[in-house]
Amino acid sequence: MLRSQQLLALVGLVALAGCIAGAATPPSSMTSADTAKHWTADNGNGTYSNPLFYEEFEDPDIIRVGDTYYLAGTTMHMNPAVQLMQSRDLVNWELAGYCMDRLDLGPAFRLEDGRGIYGRGIWAPCLRYHKGTFYVFSNVNGVGLQVFRSQSINGPWERNQLPGRHDLSVLFDDDGKIYLISGNRSPYPIEELAPDLKSFVPGIRRQLDARMGEGHHLYKVKGKYYDISAIPGATTDQMVARADSIDGPWTVERMVQGESLGVTIAAPARATPGDRGLTLHQGGMCDTRSGEWWSVIMQDHGSAGRMVALVPITWDNGFPLIGLPGNLRKAPNTWIKPNTGISQDPKPSFIHDDDFDSDKLNPHWQWNHVPDDNKWSITEKPGVLRLHSLPANDFYAARNSICQRPPGPESIMTVELDTSGMVAQDTAGLALLSSPYAWIGVVKTAEGTLLQMLDNAGSGGRGRRGGTPAIPPQPPTTGPANPPRHLWLRVHCNFDIDQALFSWSADGKEFMPLGKPFTMTFQLTTFQGVRPALFHYNTSGQPGGYVDFDNYTVAEPRARGIEREIPLGKTIVLTSGADASFLVADTRNDRLVNVAADPNKPAIPQNAKFQVMDVGWGRVTLQAANGKVLSAAGSEGVVLKDLAGVKPGAAESFQWVNLMRGDTMLMSLTNHQYLATNPQSPGSVTVTATGPQPARKSGAEFKWKAVELDAHHSLLSSSSPP
Repeated sequence: MLRSQQLLALVGLVALAGCIAGAATPPSSMTSADTAKHWTADNGNGTYSNPLFYEEFEDPDIIRVGDTYYLAGTTMHMNPAVQLMQSRDLVNWELAGYCMDRLDLGPAFRLEDGRGIYGRGIWAPCLRYHKGTFYVFSNVNGVGLQVFRSQSINGPWERNQLPGRHDLSVLFDDDGKIYLISGNRSPYPIEELAPDLKSFVPGIRRQLDARMGEGHHLYKVKGKYYDISAIPGATTDQMVARADSIDGPWTVERMVQGESLGVTIAAPARATPGDRGLTLHQGGMCDTRSGEWWSVIMQDHGSAGRMVALVPITWDNGFPLIGLPGNLRKAPNTWIKPNTGISQDPKPSFIHDDDFDSDKLNPHWQWNHVPDDNKWSITEKPGVLRLHSLPANDFYAARNSICQRPPGPESIMTVELDTSGMVAQDTAGLALLSSPYAWIGVVKTAEGTLLQMLDNAGSGGRGRRGGTPAIPPQPPTTGPANPPRHLWLRVHCNFDIDQALFSWSADGKEFMPLGKPFTMTFQLTTFQGVRPALFHYNTSGQPGGYVDFDNYTVAEPRARGIEREIPLGKTIVLTSGADASFLVADTRNDRLVNVAADPNKPAIPQNAKFQVMDVGWGRVTLQAANGKVLSAAGSEGVVLKDLAGVKPGAAESFQWVNLMRGDTMLMSLTNHQYLATNPQSPGSVTVTATGPQPARKSGAEFKWKAVELDAHHSLLSSSSPP
């Protein structure tokens, strides 16, 4: 066990033995025990925090039908295909279903050719609703455009196929015509679909001739046409084009500009000050009944995959721009929940645990390619998932591997299994499906069984679509021979450092690591983040035995904690993440300044303590030791103001914005920009930062620490937001 703890510490992971339950304390405003254990975007105080789901959800397209919002996302080679979500408040979402149980369009979709359709399959769905029917349009690379329709978002769905179109979007116009825009380079063709959606109208060709991108979202708002698309890449922007007629001419504006929400290109622990960040790009938009406009928009998140954020839209000069007045084309990481007219308690969108006691799998499972339904069962032996092995040369080619998405920023997947049904040349266990992949499992030989961990990075693993030159294979790490037939396997993923550690246990309590930490990556072979997978295959060329999996659990030790906490009622000090300087109240000149930290004097500077006053909706007023509060009323920076018994107004209220990993920003409600210092140059604090720097070194990202309350420090009170 000592070796286990040392290795866990080496890669910055959290040991689980007896500590997960105490890893995070739910805020008192939370109403469900699940919100303490699983990522929930809803903060329970009238605000939400991004990402909307702290796990992969790709290429989002969103619509509103009445008081309900619907969201569709890419599923690529996974089954079921085309994931659909629904929500009443745009923050708390639940799974509505899928468009296809089986994306079975040929042998490659069933992994019968040994190569499969990794990184292909369902791409960039377009979700629409017209005259009582839901429609989903999604291209399948190399096959064609799939058109799904249903009277209910829950299905069943009918399907027909059209010639393929890349990253398309569809508009049902007021005059009955149906337009489709597609493509990834200018000019972008705009075609008409027949009323039955089973053919294109011949002979009529329009185009959008301007520099846009891909991932189109076509709308008509108040008589004008809009196309939203993303410049390809991971550190790019999103564009919007507008025209009075579908025939053009089109005028283009930048809709999002350099907004990373503080997400780094490199693993966060390795980010440098020059890290440009992974930016928001590719997402749709919708309105609420109250007249607000919002976007659900995608963002790369390293090896965890691509995630989505909910961001407000401000209409400016006839264009829908991401952001708030005074800070357009940027987006808050934490903001007030949309005014949808619906009040809903916080609820996690995804709970991945499965004890296999039901007659159905947890609906968040997805099969890697189309499964062979004759070779898996949850009824053959009730209470377990039984996987019969099928022939395969390696894990990439193994059929009936069943996957989930791992939550970030850290998650621990554990599964119990019984290997007594294995036969010679069977291999079964717990994997991370990626390119390269890694797994821990049991290998059955004629002589007995071996416990092994394989890191495919040294075994010819593919790094980009189409493969890479073969790498001399590295042998797997082998554990004890003839391990118990009943054992537990675990993988612990830390996406701050892009490292995963595999371990095993004979009793489900004491886990021992096996193999070196596995480096996780986002790559273009599977075109997804890593996916925990349960697998079983046989290398003899024939089917083999069976393995029983049970009690799959997913722990999220950082779903709550300081990264979501607002220190209401506490006295704190704030230090810059750029230079460790302190925010200090200059009581002589009634202004807020930053003072350099003195390494020779570790004591907190005078007047660096502020009491955090709750003004509702996740907003705070900071009160200095002399009783005055911070105010951003003018252009001279942040000043100290005596409220004289009056409640704090907008100038004295700051949205407390928690970034991950303990960093905090304070947004002024006067211009929706953030408190900012000039690194290495102490002086007045301004409200000029437009957003976080990914490496958290701009002078606008702060660390807070609670300190003792001074005896003379009075507490103001206010319960209603300004």
